[in-house]
Amino acid sequence: MSARGFHRRRFLKIAAVVPLVGLSARAQADAPVARWHGVALGASSQIIVAGLHTEEAEPIFAQARDEIARLEAIFSLYQNRSELSVLNRTGRLVHPAPELLEVLSLSRAVREASFGAFDPSVQPLWRARVTGETFALPHGDLSDVMYSADEIVLKPGMALTLNGIAQGYITDRIAALLRCQGMTDLVVDAGEQRALGHRPGGGGWRAGIVDPSGALVAQLALRDRALATSAPGGTLLPDGKGHIIDARNGQPADRWQTLSVTHDSAAVADALSTAACCLTAEETDDMLNHFPTAQLVYRT
Repeated sequence: MSARGFHRRRFLKIAAVVPLVGLSARAQADAPVARWHGVALGASSQIIVAGLHTEEAEPIFAQARDEIARLEAIFSLYQNRSELSVLNRTGRLVHPAPELLEVLSLSRAVREASFGAFDPSVQPLWRARVTGETFALPHGDLSDVMYSADEIVLKPGMALTLNGIAQGYITDRIAALLRCQGMTDLVVDAGEQRALGHRPGGGGWRAGIVDPSGALVAQLALRDRALATSAPGGTLLPDGKGHIIDARNGQPADRWQTLSVTHDSAAVADALSTAACCLTAEETDDMLNHFPTAQLVYRT
């Protein structure tokens, strides 16, 4: 897993999973399309809503911005006062946000399905690689984290990163917010992509996958579906190796160059694409069997 969203997600936006949601001139003329561009967890983000002019959508976009800010105050590793930062610094968090508990529970499910390859407890390993320090494998993993509605408690020396799943989770939450506001045809990209309904002119929203060199390697249509892509070599740390860590051995994942997964949930697709970077083809198949609607759409 990666530990700091900006480095990973900046690469993905540039080179790994660039949405191709451009509309034809006729479609743009026939139906209004509202667009918002901003930042979520340090990554360039966007929302596209069919059927509204941007001016009409601005109050809804304002709600989306507020929700992103609220979720960043839970999951960000950059904000010293975020819930995750406080937990990592003190080893204990009282009355955690339900969103944090939900992501921890989902992370635990993916950890179990991925044979332990996906585990947020790799944060100290990542930090040691960045600073050049020597660091042995952690003495605990996600199964050792105690969490409830009352508190979350880490073992001494533990720290968590949720950047292999939080971008997808935020994407899901923003899509749900827009749907509650009556929006039916839209794309949310807050680090991963979630498409609802159809694009103007009909059909699914078009998405493209490109490899680390910037070459377009695949295209697909998304409708009521999420897409997540991971590329271990997209960001190289000071040791010259990729940013995704296999929690089973503490080593950088180098088995695959680019992996893309679709699922109903962007959070699930996000975590599965990250985990699959560490797994063999057979292990990946076994992992995906735990998530019946998940599909591996690209791997090289």
